Amino acid sequence: MGWGNEDTEQLIEILGEHDIRATFFVVGEWVEKYPESVKQLSDAGHEVMNHSSTHPHMTELSPDAMIEEVRSCNEKIEKITGECPTLFRPPYGDYNDSVVSTMRSIDMYTIQWDVDSLDWKDPAPSEIVSRVVNNASNGSIILFHNAAKNTPAALPDVIDGLCEKGFSFLPVSELIYTDGYTIDHTGRQIPDQTESGSGA
Repeated sequence: MGWGNEDTEQLIEILGEHDIRATFFVVGEWVEKYPESVKQLSDAGHEVMNHSSTHPHMTELSPDAMIEEVRSCNEKIEKITGECPTLFRPPYGDYNDSVVSTMRSIDMYTIQWDVDSLDWKDPAPSEIVSRVVNNASNGSIILFHNAAKNTPAALPDVIDGLCEKGFSFLPVSELIYTDGYTIDHTGRQIPDQTESGSGA
């Protein structure tokens, strides 16, 4: 969440009606502009996590600059929610080994997605529903955007479609492995043979 704020309350309402807790990755500048929405998200039980302070291409920054971007955003979020984020989604999905290792050095986990709703391109709600429901698999992380034109219209049918396929919903922190895993060539976590549980 880095830009508008038109749909936040509606998205909270839809998710609440379905008893779903989601993860919202927010930009520090957005946090400063809409602190009441950050508090609403947190109070509704959603995770408020880090999407950088100013939305730069992280791979173009030095490790020190990366850390400053993330720590600055963390401080803004924690001031409102009382909780310091542990997850970071790089702007533009732009990451490399340096981003991942630098984030781990400050106890942050770098998060990507494997199903992109493309809602920011303003496709019809039915297209969003079809794209997400048809491409989701066990452990999927689905990318949506706040203030995308048709996301509120599509979201109930996305939820219903995924439930019909037997999926349930978790915030990202409860989906990922924090130890006992390796990462394959696609960026997906693979649990060690001795570990059990669900992962992304």
